[in-house]
Amino acid sequence: MANMKSLAKDTAIYGLSSIVGRFLNYLLVPLYTYYMPHETGDYGISTNVYAYVALILVILTFGMETSLFRFANDEKNKPDTVFTTAMAVVGSLTAVFLLLLFGLIGPISDALGYAEHPDYLLMMGVVVALDALQAIPFSFLRFQKRAVRFASLKMLFIVFNIGLNVLYFVVLGKTSVFYVFFINLLCTAFITLFFIPDLFKIQWKFDGQLLRQMFSYSWPILILGIAGILNQVADKILFPLVYPDGEQANILLGDYGSCVKIAMIMAMITMAFRYAYEPIVFAKSKDADKTEYYAAAMKYFLIFTLLAYLCVVGWMPLLQYILGANYREGLGVVPIVMAAEIMMGIYFNLSFWYKLIDKTIYGAWFSLAGCLVLFAVNIIFIPKYGYWACAWGGVAGYGTAMVLSYIVGQQKNPIPYPVKDMFLYVLITVACFCLMQLSSEWPMVGALAFNTLFIVLFVAYIIYKDLPLSHLPVIGKYFKKS
Repeated sequence: MANMKSLAKDTAIYGLSSIVGRFLNYLLVPLYTYYMPHETGDYGISTNVYAYVALILVILTFGMETSLFRFANDEKNKPDTVFTTAMAVVGSLTAVFLLLLFGLIGPISDALGYAEHPDYLLMMGVVVALDALQAIPFSFLRFQKRAVRFASLKMLFIVFNIGLNVLYFVVLGKTSVFYVFFINLLCTAFITLFFIPDLFKIQWKFDGQLLRQMFSYSWPILILGIAGILNQVADKILFPLVYPDGEQANILLGDYGSCVKIAMIMAMITMAFRYAYEPIVFAKSKDADKTEYYAAAMKYFLIFTLLAYLCVVGWMPLLQYILGANYREGLGVVPIVMAAEIMMGIYFNLSFWYKLIDKTIYGAWFSLAGCLVLFAVNIIFIPKYGYWACAWGGVAGYGTAMVLSYIVGQQKNPIPYPVKDMFLYVLITVACFCLMQLSSEWPMVGALAFNTLFIVLFVAYIIYKDLPLSHLPVIGKYFKKS
């Protein structure tokens, strides 16, 4: 229980930066959807470009974030040397990327449909390069368990970003997507400056043999990462290429992209959990009770993501006003996208069995299988069903990877997951979701009250079945029996 409380504490700190930060970022969604003209498709352009950015970031970091944890926790290696080696890989890839981008910007912008706006790609190219260079120092902060500094820098970026967006869009009356990219560039460059003092404290030492070991470990993670990020962004990349009406594609993609923002509460929770859980998993890999710990962590992760799912669905009558009126037609995809995000979180939890035995190639195969399913669903069904195919493609892709990882993992490195208990929670969530649909046409106040009743009942079941109040961190002492 002490380890679980430590996980909860770290998750709370990382979650503060990611959940509160993303919540503040939600302020940008109404900002863009209320101030950015719907008919221009600018929000769709933003969604498309950021999808490419996410993919390129995975390539440039080359799996070195996970490799840093794996090798820095090995007593044979000095953490500073591991950091230096990881930075050498990421720095080299970033330099090559920037040379290619600036040297071939004409053909690249033509191929991606931005021949009239190569400046969009150049700005975001520099942003993704800086993000890649920041990734290893951020990971090193997690390794050092400096959660507060990690969270502070993340929050500073968010606050600065929102401040500039309000200035440009609200005060100065700008409406172009150009300013979205320009502001991101300013903020990313600003945060990069804060790592300079930390870099001077590192004892820089490159180890060629360690590089070979890390490269051998990380390249399957790279494939895993590419396949994984494609599961998240391939629909946003493919949509303008596959949808038959090119002029309408960016407008519809803007609708889908804005609605997906509401569903990102699942991504926030998964991200917060990952930041806290990943270093602990490797550190705990030698403990006798590790499998029980991993099983319990999976169960509690599922419980709280299902609770978040019900909260978002139940409070949708209010949450819908995050979006401008012209962007709300796609709200029906939100529950589907959230279900896909839960599957992604489960898959992330399942992934540690092959990372701990240095068989990361399995993750690459699972993610590639999921990615192929997602591509097939999107390419076949987008022309007929539009962004609904994107939403269901995510469920199909993540579901495929999740099931494969569980089946093979239980054969190669079994962990006693409480499957029956977890499945019961899923069934209860489905039942609550179906009952909440009865209030879909009600006035907002009545619908919120009705749906909140089921959320409270779900919380009561959690407390009764799995989480007595006396076990909670900080406040638990007030509920302990005398």
